[in-house]
Amino acid sequence: MNDEVVENAAEEGEVVIQSVSDVGHAAVENVTKTAGDFFTWVKGFITWDNLFKVAGALLILLALFIIYKLCMRAIKKVPPEKLSPQKAVGVLKIVQYAYYFIVVMYILSLFGVKLSAIWGAAGVAGVALAFAAQTSVSNIISGIFIVAEKTMKPGDLITVGSETGVVDTIGLLSVQIHTLDNQLIRIPNSTIINSNMLNTSYFPRRRICITVYVSYDTDMEYALETLKKVPVLCKTVLKDPAPAAWFDGFGDSGIKLVLAVWFNSADFLATKNAAYIGIKKVFDEAKIEIPYTKIDVNFPEDGINTKPSVKSQKKASSKSKAKK
Repeated sequence: MNDEVVENAAEEGEVVIQSVSDVGHAAVENVTKTAGDFFTWVKGFITWDNLFKVAGALLILLALFIIYKLCMRAIKKVPPEKLSPQKAVGVLKIVQYAYYFIVVMYILSLFGVKLSAIWGAAGVAGVALAFAAQTSVSNIISGIFIVAEKTMKPGDLITVGSETGVVDTIGLLSVQIHTLDNQLIRIPNSTIINSNMLNTSYFPRRRICITVYVSYDTDMEYALETLKKVPVLCKTVLKDPAPAAWFDGFGDSGIKLVLAVWFNSADFLATKNAAYIGIKKVFDEAKIEIPYTKIDVNFPEDGINTKPSVKSQKKASSKSKAKK
């Protein structure tokens, strides 16, 4: 009984070993056949005709690349007077996308892909994508309008809604700006088209109007002539257009005057600071008071102290000197 079990086990082991061996031989034969077929295909592919085709395709791709680079370089060298920076960015992107499209189409044609089928599929896919990406399409169309209108360029200071910053790039989908505290903001093109945009840097010259009040006891003509002396003290103020000063009404605490001066857009802060300093200086020299809200502090008479202390007067005075 035991001898029969041992013999059966031995026979089963031989069968298993034989099966494994057959599988191994079959796998080796399959690999050998596959490798042989591959080398046969490679040997059949490497012909003079195919080599000439590959060389020709590489030369065409190289020629397309050279033409692409030359076009990009030529566009970048166009003077800003003939091609504005925002238009140059748009043209560069169009040339770049056109180059990629031509290269992909050419490579597909080398592999025997029918371009007519691609155009048909692209038409159907385009319709589907148009419905799925209406926002993106709207931004692209708005971007074209922005470039065509030439309402901004990189480096301009713009305000859209509550956001103010310097334009960095004008893309097909959005305009990127950085705020005055150096934070990046991306504004969709459709938002710019549908909103009121303020471009502070669009014109090379700007005007600032500063309001100042004088007391009702002041001679009005004297106050106006004094205010007209301020532009001379500001180095950044332009003489043409000439500065102007005028009365603009009677306020609760004084007579309202306005000083208007022109300057180069880059000199905004310098002009504003110099104008305020000049107003204070000429008014002090002319002994003209700029009214401000005052608070009189009175203590009730209690038979002990009839006047506030000096410390109390200074404290009240310091709290009351708030300009209206």
